[in-house]
Amino acid sequence: MSGEAGWIPFGDAALLRARPPETRARAIGSALRRCAGVRDVVVTEDRVCVHFDPRTPPIGLDEALGNAAHACDEEEPRDLVVPARYGGPDLADIAARTGLSEDEVTRLHAAGRYEVRLLGFLPGFAYLGGLDPRLIVPRRAHPRARVAAGAIAVAAEYTAIYPFASPGGWNLIGEAVDTPLFSPDTGARLRLGDRVRFERVG
Repeated sequence: MSGEAGWIPFGDAALLRARPPETRARAIGSALRRCAGVRDVVVTEDRVCVHFDPRTPPIGLDEALGNAAHACDEEEPRDLVVPARYGGPDLADIAARTGLSEDEVTRLHAAGRYEVRLLGFLPGFAYLGGLDPRLIVPRRAHPRARVAAGAIAVAAEYTAIYPFASPGGWNLIGEAVDTPLFSPDTGARLRLGDRVRFERVG
């Protein structure tokens, strides 16, 4: 690991550093996973974390990041349309917080063009960036014990769809119709870089 610049220990078997600017998350993940000893890579908006086998510390991380900066994605980002039925339990609260009507909230959300910027929290849970600034609201002060699978939610600058029923603290504004987001056989439906838009139905 000698000579790797900018990486700091993050526990006994991980390294952390700032994410290189102007480099796509999928390219970073793909490049770093090719390094010997790397078990997993987590890419956020600001950081990159590499998990490795402590018996085989990784090498070539900086070279991999350099390659990622100039790489073309192995797969082109896809354009996906999610049918959305609006009317979630937090819609009225968001309208009150933002000074918009409920119809304006749903219209602005459906007009957005989103990009999968992060994956995490649950298998298939995609953090979709590109939310209209007028719809930015904080997470709920008290998370729900159960959010239904398919719930469409917003929190901070992201929107998302819950792939499973689970606890959750995001603001619920609707539900995705006929849009499974995870399969044990094929994994997550949404991938980093995919472009997503919501189409109002019902």
